[in-house]
Amino acid sequence: MLTLLCWPLLLWQGKRVRKLALRLPEAAGLRAGVSGDAQLAPLRVLICGDSAAAGVGVTQQDDALSGQLVRLLATQYQVQWRLEAQTGLDSAALAARLAKLNGQSFDLVVLSVGVNDVTSLCSARRFRRQLARCLQLLQQQNGQPRVLFSAIPPMQHFSALPAPLNYWLGLNAKILNHSAISLLQRWPKACYVATANNVSAAMLSADGFHPSADGYRHWAQQLFAYSKQRGF
Repeated sequence: MLTLLCWPLLLWQGKRVRKLALRLPEAAGLRAGVSGDAQLAPLRVLICGDSAAAGVGVTQQDDALSGQLVRLLATQYQVQWRLEAQTGLDSAALAARLAKLNGQSFDLVVLSVGVNDVTSLCSARRFRRQLARCLQLLQQQNGQPRVLFSAIPPMQHFSALPAPLNYWLGLNAKILNHSAISLLQRWPKACYVATANNVSAAMLSADGFHPSADGYRHWAQQLFAYSKQRGF
């Protein structure tokens, strides 16, 4: 009903946001490496997904999700890690990217995907199908790793988005998250990791859309805490 009533305004706001949005580059720095004491148990980690996974919003990967999560994991493991991420990547593109990693084994995979599916009006059914494809690929060709699906963030709190566009995108993000939850319940080695309900100004970068260093730190801490809670 909201879509029917507000579609002309939503369309106009969407075009305006795309035109005026501050476009930040992906974070610079290493996208693979080994971290942690060699005497600790080994852990092979893949972090993959969209612009948030790629570190847009900060200048260096050390301050992005990969750097901050690897530092936390390296307190308990010797972490052999890899980052596969790109701005604009959606669930279909993620599946295509994972298909190219055939034969590489991981113990833990973090998926950051969904925001671009929301903005491209991907249906819940299609999102669920593409996410299932990602899980199938990881199971069949990458050593059946544990998978943490990081929930699509509450887009209604993105300061770059005006009302009612922010509310509408936030609602669609919630719909895709519910679709992911129903799928992941059927995958014993895959988990849904919820994000914070509120996003403060300090957690957003200058573009009002991507995480700041504080936002990435909070995100990494959530994933690390969840992995400890689940014993992996």
